[in-house]
Amino acid sequence: MQPLLLIDTVGLTERRLALAPRLQALAQAGWQRPLDSIVPAVTCSTQASLLTGKLPQEHGIVGNGWLFRDTMEVRFWQQSNRLLEAEPIYVTARRRAASRGRVFRCAKLFWWFNQGAAVDIGITPKPHYGADGNKAFDILAYPDGLAAGLKKALGDFPFQSFWGPMAGLPSTQWIARCAAEVLRGKGGPPELTLVYLPHLDYDTQRNGPENCDWPKLVGDLDAACEPLLETARKLGVRVWVVNEYSHVQVIQPVLINRALRKLGWLVGRPGPFGETLDTFASRAFAVCDHQMAHVYMQDQADGPRLRDLLASLDGVDRIFVGHERGEIGLDHVRAGDLVLLSKPKAWFAYPYWLDDRAAPDFARTVDIHRKPGYDPCELFFDPKLLWAKGRAIRKLLAKKFGFRTLFDVVPLDANLVKGSHGLVLSEQDDKPVIIGDGAPPGEGSFPMTSVRDQVLRALCLES
Repeated sequence: MQPLLLIDTVGLTERRLALAPRLQALAQAGWQRPLDSIVPAVTCSTQASLLTGKLPQEHGIVGNGWLFRDTMEVRFWQQSNRLLEAEPIYVTARRRAASRGRVFRCAKLFWWFNQGAAVDIGITPKPHYGADGNKAFDILAYPDGLAAGLKKALGDFPFQSFWGPMAGLPSTQWIARCAAEVLRGKGGPPELTLVYLPHLDYDTQRNGPENCDWPKLVGDLDAACEPLLETARKLGVRVWVVNEYSHVQVIQPVLINRALRKLGWLVGRPGPFGETLDTFASRAFAVCDHQMAHVYMQDQADGPRLRDLLASLDGVDRIFVGHERGEIGLDHVRAGDLVLLSKPKAWFAYPYWLDDRAAPDFARTVDIHRKPGYDPCELFFDPKLLWAKGRAIRKLLAKKFGFRTLFDVVPLDANLVKGSHGLVLSEQDDKPVIIGDGAPPGEGSFPMTSVRDQVLRALCLES
């Protein structure tokens, strides 16, 4: 079995591939095809489909976050592999390899659902949280000793470039070098190595794809791949590249929770740190996730009326209720009672407060786990602040000296966001691209859910 390296470059399309000479060379030596996205075309759902070959209504990952109905808490960016309700590829491959008397090892590097995954090597971003509210950035890696060895070889993972106002190239460069170290590790390259390189997911949301410097953006990604590709070449590892979704230019945030608040359906709880969303008292509220929103209701009888109200909101395109959600692969208990898709140039923003003076303190910070919705405003420094980056540096220094401080540098203005994703695009050149070697898998595009079987076939582990 020849080892396979599967690199997820997130937002690379056929239209941009020519700007990446190293990745294009892979495509020219093998094959490339456009991928048909799932709904929602967002990170956690798509990675789950790539891993399991199933739709969200089968694997249960209905977005980057959803309402956990038993506790009525909205949770985003959960890492537990146990949330997957369908078998991931590394479990299938290990079982099939064992039945044939073969060894199978897998490394999962920065792909989601890493905690508790049945892999031999796992690395994922995971801060430490202190009892006093402090947070120390770090990675979680296994087996034991791996994190220390990587940090000795590469330095600390540049966590602040992985997400937030300073998100950019350093995190992708570090992950690529980290993956090269794993391939060179004791025992040789794993049979399957999964690597997530997020670089194309930042400026595309800040500026929108129409305003990106694509030659530089894709060129930087391609250059960051070089040490990993060269290591794979020297070790005889096959390289495939996959992508999750395509970004679109947006001009309109849809503030669905504010609309529900004004109509009396959503309740906010005032407090000393601003208003929080009261999920128990709210008759209905939305969990916003790029160009999709899950709307949860207390009383199912409200469905027809609520549907009519939401359909009148500018920027809302389609609404799926109950079993209608199966039309887009989202008929699952975790999904909203209503699932909304935006118009192509719109996206759903989570704010539920009516006055910014009542915004919760976490709204102005990078706080991906506490916010009841995805917030791309975290990619910006607040332009209303005088030298916001300097403010953040000063607060960081204060933190290092042991003072508690709030990194309140994130803007509340959703209009700053110029790019989003989540919908299925029809133009072939704008679809995410997959690159592979060996025999081409037919003509035209093929579903995101077929990637798992293509990888198993490449590993000679097809059923």
